[in-house]
Amino acid sequence: MPFFAKPRHYRAAGLLSAVLLAACFAAAQAQSGPQASLPVVDLNAGIQVIHAEVASTESERERGLMFRSSLPGNDGMLFVFQAPDRQCFWMHNTPLPLSIAFIADDGTVVNIEDMAAETDDSHCSLKPVRYALEMAQGWFNAKGIKAGDKIEHLP
Repeated sequence: MPFFAKPRHYRAAGLLSAVLLAACFAAAQAQSGPQASLPVVDLNAGIQVIHAEVASTESERERGLMFRSSLPGNDGMLFVFQAPDRQCFWMHNTPLPLSIAFIADDGTVVNIEDMAAETDDSHCSLKPVRYALEMAQGWFNAKGIKAGDKIEHLP
């Protein structure tokens, strides 16, 4: 064997190390990055079109917008629950300040709350709702959307 060639078992160990390193990197990204592609729906709030990712399973709702550093334009996240109930949200591991609209089955906005980033304070619906819509903080106010307004095209 030439002096510069590595034995076969060293090459296999190097390949295995590279594969393990790549797997660890992928796992870290999965824990700290956005969720794998969620379905997106277009909602209407008056003349505003909202592009909302839909979080409809328990794990999707638990993860929400955690670890996101930006939420551009009219993008948001719609949380869909099985049945109307009093819903509460917090901002654990969410570095982005958000506003949340709690929405009844008929699309009526029940209440809107501003939520500070990285806090564990509870923000709750005033009555049972099936939907909650998170947008960048101040979005609802800037668009003139308030309690009593309708959100259309909910799933």
